[in-house]
Amino acid sequence: MTEQLSIRPVNREDFPAWKPLWDGYNAFYGRSGSTTLPEEITHATWSRFFDAYEPVHAMVAERSGQLLGLVHFLFHRSTTLIAPICYLQDLFTVEAARGKGVGRALIEAVYEHAKAVGSPRVYWQTHETNTVAMRLYDQVADKSGFLVYRKAL
Repeated sequence: MTEQLSIRPVNREDFPAWKPLWDGYNAFYGRSGSTTLPEEITHATWSRFFDAYEPVHAMVAERSGQLLGLVHFLFHRSTTLIAPICYLQDLFTVEAARGKGVGRALIEAVYEHAKAVGSPRVYWQTHETNTVAMRLYDQVADKSGFLVYRKAL
């Protein structure tokens, strides 16, 4: 019998196992390498998970002592709600775990965390070419209909 999947907050000792997941996520979106995602960003991101002042959180999916996925999320104010809303910023699973409920479990864990702290909404965005992930997203959330615009400054 295989060990049950566990979703839990990251701890400081997870860095060596979390880092390959983070690198895999960034490579998936073309942000890997020293020219596009400096190491100081990785280290700043990691340190935010352990800073009580920061609204940034991280959880991992673990089975048999191996990390299979990560999810990072943050809370922010809104002009249309009183309670902060939850933005699921990063979601990634190792390829071998895809289609096996790991991504769904990570999303559901964010839902539970957001609900526990009184947040009325969780939202995220994905790239239009990420069709595999969108099959899951279509099952666990509603499309908002909004498009994202941005400008690098």
